[in-house]
Amino acid sequence: MSMTPQQAQEQLDAHVRATIEQHFHPETGTPFWVEAAAGKNPLLKLDFDPRKDVKCFEDLKKFGLFEDDWLRGGPVRRWLPKKLHGKPTYVFETGGTTGIPKSRVVCEDHWIDYEMFSATLPDQYFPKDSNWLMLGPSGPRRLRLAVEHLAQFRGGISFCVDLDPRWVIKVIKKGWMEHLKAYQDHVIDQAITILSANHDIKCMFTTPKLLDALCGRLEKDGTSLKEKGITGVFCGGTEMTSQWIRFAIEELLGPGIYIAPTYGNTLMGLAASDMPTAADGYKINYYAPQPRAVAQVVDFDDYNKLVPYGADGRVMLTTLTNELFIPRFMERDEAVREKPSAKYPWDGCSGVKPYRGFAATTVVGVY
Repeated sequence: MSMTPQQAQEQLDAHVRATIEQHFHPETGTPFWVEAAAGKNPLLKLDFDPRKDVKCFEDLKKFGLFEDDWLRGGPVRRWLPKKLHGKPTYVFETGGTTGIPKSRVVCEDHWIDYEMFSATLPDQYFPKDSNWLMLGPSGPRRLRLAVEHLAQFRGGISFCVDLDPRWVIKVIKKGWMEHLKAYQDHVIDQAITILSANHDIKCMFTTPKLLDALCGRLEKDGTSLKEKGITGVFCGGTEMTSQWIRFAIEELLGPGIYIAPTYGNTLMGLAASDMPTAADGYKINYYAPQPRAVAQVVDFDDYNKLVPYGADGRVMLTTLTNELFIPRFMERDEAVREKPSAKYPWDGCSGVKPYRGFAATTVVGVY
């Protein structure tokens, strides 16, 4: 049953109250937040009582902005409610191009995020019980395990490659373009080997640059993704522009293959989008997985103020799960604010690109 934007807002406000109770309960809550509320956290001392004073999403402004440096280093269990401390726990890194990477502790959030995303994939192109190729970053990132769970949740097996984006960043910074090409070839070699091994793979996750490189190699070998049996591609990455998605649909994939663009990260989960079409100019509108995560597009000069629909702003993320509460985190992205849709009755965003304040100094799109 579809919701109206007002019903979605009411659902979000109720979810905020439940999330606050989970994380600020003095006995079972999250150490970082319980200590902040009690005035015992050296990084943050709150001058209000969240359990009494936060009644709705708007009230989260009382927290000010979240400092991303708080996520660098340990002890990482301070971010997990005490009631979950006995459960098997993962730690995933986000960023880390310079200094100590930010990290997120997780018990089951990555499973839930990708099960929700699974519901957005059309079974015609992502058939149940089909195997997957995971052609993306591995190591301490959650993406590998999350895509593996997505494949398993849909009844398949995930075949993965080895990819270290931190080495790619080092190579780019040193200007070793020959090494960069060699490493990309190494990653594509792994994908070609998997696709040629009779594993009956129909679905895959990859990034724009790797999809381009894979299709180029297949074309050189006289074949294509379609001939290899791929029918659905879940694609994420910083370079997902309308121009690129049009090129991917018309030139790389061709008819019969569905591409599902996503915008996401370790803190958000996945903002989903339907496959763009020529009728809407290949525009990609992303919608965050509310109420578990909320993406707002705010004014570049006043982060308390939403920009008008159709205007550019910086992306502000709030994470609201049973395992993690991160209010008002300023993303390294900017975007255009989009109106709610019938499928997603809350604000969306389009035209996502690196935030102009960082764009000149940050290495992005490495894979």
